[in-house]
Amino acid sequence: MKNQNIRATVIVAASVFIGSVVLAAQDRFTVKSPNGIVFSEFKGYDAWQVIAPSQTDEAAGCMTGKCVKVISGNAAMIKAYNDGIPANGKSVPDGAAIAKIEWSKESDTTSPYAVTVPGTLNDISFMVKDSKRFPDTNGWGYAQFRYDKTSGTFKPFGNGAGFAKATCHQCHINGAKSHDYVYTKYAQR
Repeated sequence: MKNQNIRATVIVAASVFIGSVVLAAQDRFTVKSPNGIVFSEFKGYDAWQVIAPSQTDEAAGCMTGKCVKVISGNAAMIKAYNDGIPANGKSVPDGAAIAKIEWSKESDTTSPYAVTVPGTLNDISFMVKDSKRFPDTNGWGYAQFRYDKTSGTFKPFGNGAGFAKATCHQCHINGAKSHDYVYTKYAQR
């Protein structure tokens, strides 16, 4: 009888522990940036069409100093590119969105030639065009969610609602104003 009670207690404790772990897992789509952009606004981003890859060898624009990125766009953004935007001088339409997924760089040692591949996920950044919602940043909303590999969770980047204007948009004003604040050109296929 005593062994049955011990077994029942162990089973209940294990069930509670497993249930707690499952409940503690983060739903990334509930994470919200300081300016109110919620990760869920970009559901399906991982299946968006690739606009172009990029990589950095310095710290600029990269958490780890050296990274590889893929920039992708939702259907509205891809249509805008196909229509000649932003190179034709027209504005990107409201509803267009861009995702930038960033990984640390790694070498693929199994490849017969030198190749750089994505390593650990660093962060995911988004830009969404919504002129009514983001008038202070020329219609663009910015959000960055940093990935914590230890906890397997995403954390919003920035402190306060004005971070996007002071940090993200300031960079885009300096280098991409003539292209409706979009740096990435649609890579030829």
